[in-house]
Amino acid sequence: MDKSRQKQLTLWLKAQRIHAKRWLTLSVILGTCSALTILLQAYCLAELLQRALIDHQPLPHLYHWLALLVGCFALRSVLHYSREKVGVKAGEALRLAIRQLVLNRLERLGPVWIASRPVGSWTTLLHEQIEKMHDYYARYRPQMTLAAVIPLLILITLFPINWAAATILFLTAPLIPLFMAMVGMGAADANRRNFAALARLSGDFLDRLRGLDTLRLFNRRHAEEQAIADSTEQFRLRTMEVLRIAFLSSAVLEFFASVSIAIVAVYFGFSYLGVFHFGSYHGAVTLFAGFIALILAPEFFQPLRDLGSFYHAKAQAAGAADEIESFLTETDPLHPSAQREDLTLDPSQALTIEARDWVITSIDGVQLVGPLNFCFNVDQRVALVGPSGSGKSTLLNALLGFLPYQGSLLINGHELNRVSREDWLKSVSWVGQHPRLFPCSIAENISPQGELSEQALNTLVAQTGIDEFLERLPQGLATQVGEESQNLSVGQAQRIAVARALAKQAQLLLLDEPTASLDRHHEQRIMHCLQQASHQQLTIMVTHQLDQLTDWPTIIVMEAGKIVQMGDFRSLAAEQGLFQTLLSHRSGEIE
Repeated sequence: MDKSRQKQLTLWLKAQRIHAKRWLTLSVILGTCSALTILLQAYCLAELLQRALIDHQPLPHLYHWLALLVGCFALRSVLHYSREKVGVKAGEALRLAIRQLVLNRLERLGPVWIASRPVGSWTTLLHEQIEKMHDYYARYRPQMTLAAVIPLLILITLFPINWAAATILFLTAPLIPLFMAMVGMGAADANRRNFAALARLSGDFLDRLRGLDTLRLFNRRHAEEQAIADSTEQFRLRTMEVLRIAFLSSAVLEFFASVSIAIVAVYFGFSYLGVFHFGSYHGAVTLFAGFIALILAPEFFQPLRDLGSFYHAKAQAAGAADEIESFLTETDPLHPSAQREDLTLDPSQALTIEARDWVITSIDGVQLVGPLNFCFNVDQRVALVGPSGSGKSTLLNALLGFLPYQGSLLINGHELNRVSREDWLKSVSWVGQHPRLFPCSIAENISPQGELSEQALNTLVAQTGIDEFLERLPQGLATQVGEESQNLSVGQAQRIAVARALAKQAQLLLLDEPTASLDRHHEQRIMHCLQQASHQQLTIMVTHQLDQLTDWPTIIVMEAGKIVQMGDFRSLAAEQGLFQTLLSHRSGEIE
């Protein structure tokens, strides 16, 4: 990673502080108060030793100094505990804010963008990499301020007492950040490589896990085992590289801090032996000056040592921020909010969809479908048919607003990319080939807002065939849907998804192979239900079941991303063309 990229990531990390500015400020204030307590503690301890060993004062005269010293110890403990709690709050607030930022962007980009990368890489991005930023904000950021404030306070305290000791500390202090920077130059790059390897390993492992049956079928088990072992070994080596850098930086800090403290101790030792005669403003160097300087010397370097021990947190955060910042930057031109004018649709106006030289492109700008020209009106029923890969599902994804396009797609006279996505999706019901259900009851899945009456809910359940398997469920409609719908078959989940789409009663109903996971009996039942519902709104359905389209007024035949035929069932079946070829095959067969 070059220096300009490191600087860019550092600025990005600093900009995120606004999400936890209150907690970070409070952490610095508590750290400063703890430093002032250390100064008071050192003064009390040096004063006690001076009065007891040099002035030979009786013990009763020292009680108030002892009480003050004990109070300083107790106060430091309270301040340290409070600062740790506040630091955790700061890190938590920043992690939540950054994670929400990424999730909001993914939500706006849509499922097509999410599907462009392995699930494991998103898991690594949202969990591993964001979690690695915790120590940066909880400890490193506040410590950067304290590393400047605390040594300055100690120098201000020592200069009036002994200028020689203060000068030694002042001159040796820059060695620590200098060598810390030298050691840490490769830390961010090592962490970036480590995160990239982890993302690849997570994605590859999840993909292999999902395709376990296929790998076993083709006798690829041993080869894939070796590939996972090689990837794991590479990740182990990169992890050890990061740990070596962390240990090296700590060793360098400890060495130079020890050398600096030793120089201060040597100065006072020779001063007491009469070799040195400088440093004190009032004659000989006193025991009080030596004690307070030697007590504060480790505390002078402690903030710098703490900063060094937390330096790996900066390297980790920079490595983690590399992919997050790149993702947010790369998707800025695709971010819908950057293009949309957030126009709202009038719900009382009849829905019309008109395409003029409409070209659907991929996220990378590659043409997928088009140019298309059509006009759909309210209550119109449209079926999209054609060979697999002809662009039918792509067209539905573009209508949902999840793919960029060129040309014009007008919704009630407004360009789709200028209409508020939230407002547009309120007008759309959708059923896909792979239904996704919420982790709640079946009734709540069908009617998430609870707007359906019990009678309407039961009617919908009967129409979609859900009632056939309800009696086998432990709590009927109140049965909780498990993770990934594990307690339901794919066909049962599909029927629930169809019921949910019909319950919404939206102006536009989009159906992408709604009966793909159903047997023949339930397929006919669902299609009958959908045909009845299709008369109530504009309906666009992708299907391979051509025998179910005899009474659909508009059938669009697609091939290679273009419309090749359009008409009703009888006219298309009578004329030569792709539709007749498809119709000649067995119903349900996919070419």
